[in-house]
Amino acid sequence: MSQGEVSTGPGEGVAGADERVRRWRLVLGADAAAATGRSLSGTDQAIDAALTALYGGGESPGGSGRRGRSAGLGASAPAVARWLGDIRAYFPSSVVQVMQRDAIDRLGLAALLLEPEMLEAVEADVHLVGTLLSLNKAMPETTRETARAVVRKVVEELEKRLATRTRSTLTGALDRSARVSRPRHRDIDWDRTIRANLKNYLPEFGTVVPERLIGYGRASQSVKKEVVLCVDQSGSMAASVVHASVFGAVLASMRSIATRLVVFDTSVVDLTDQLADPVDVLFGTQLGGGTDINRALAYCQSRITRPADTIVVLISDLYEGGIRDEMLKRVAAMKASGVQFVALLALSDEGAPAYDREHAAALAALGAPAFACTPDLFPDVMAAAVEKRPLPIPDL
Repeated sequence: MSQGEVSTGPGEGVAGADERVRRWRLVLGADAAAATGRSLSGTDQAIDAALTALYGGGESPGGSGRRGRSAGLGASAPAVARWLGDIRAYFPSSVVQVMQRDAIDRLGLAALLLEPEMLEAVEADVHLVGTLLSLNKAMPETTRETARAVVRKVVEELEKRLATRTRSTLTGALDRSARVSRPRHRDIDWDRTIRANLKNYLPEFGTVVPERLIGYGRASQSVKKEVVLCVDQSGSMAASVVHASVFGAVLASMRSIATRLVVFDTSVVDLTDQLADPVDVLFGTQLGGGTDINRALAYCQSRITRPADTIVVLISDLYEGGIRDEMLKRVAAMKASGVQFVALLALSDEGAPAYDREHAAALAALGAPAFACTPDLFPDVMAAAVEKRPLPIPDL
């Protein structure tokens, strides 16, 4: 077989083989031109230039001498702005977000995000928000309003996706948790009523005679549950901070839930009074720094007035820089008082981050298993906590 030819498998025509060669040429870069026998023109040439700017030319890691992809954009803001426009034209949004993330990691793009024209060119997503928040203190006033607009766009998209289901799921859970023994007909919980009266089954009539009716509580405007979101704002938890802020605002909008949002590193900041606007919450955080979970839980514990009606949600990778034994004693004391304690290693779509397995095992031994939770699962986790059911822990 001559250079550049590709054997076709059963059912694969010449067009399919040609497309495979094209894709490999784009993936491997200019150094693969001779090996694949494929030259590029038109749009493919522009796509290759965009990929080369981020990944092209240089030694591969490990010093093996093979040519691989490495950074090539340089520090020119106009060049980067053009490149951002190009990748948005040639790739779908999900791929653009990955490439932007790589550009931030590989090219020092974070510094250029301090310029308003750069922010207007990027594809906004949760990771970009995390980067902007980490730059918050260094951000000039000329950039701040643009940055807030970018963050608000992401927050509004998240709220649109998550708010309705969160409210409906938790409203149902709150109503079910308020059982009454003399319900109106339309409020009878027939499943629980039948199970409670199975001893009164009359086989000759094929029916159950209910001595005791169990019903759902009528919805009221009074506060039924108190939720404390205790969120680790160390750098690795950026996506979780964004999602927790959005959920905090959604929960705070429900009259039957009193919501408190506490963020921490080595210090503790209560952002409850800013929950009306999650963008204000996010700009009130300071990503990075150490971690003192014990200190944060001590603050949360001091604010609990109705333990039996309180849910504490700790969102942290559990790398504790404070007093480990005190942290565990505090969790045990809260649970003993009736608090529902939920430990989330992450609140994001990315799965579990690196986390302290010893501390996770210690919490599990206290009856508070720690697990990563996606934003879509979070309403179900909270509903289970409201009803004091086992949590829907995903398979790890």
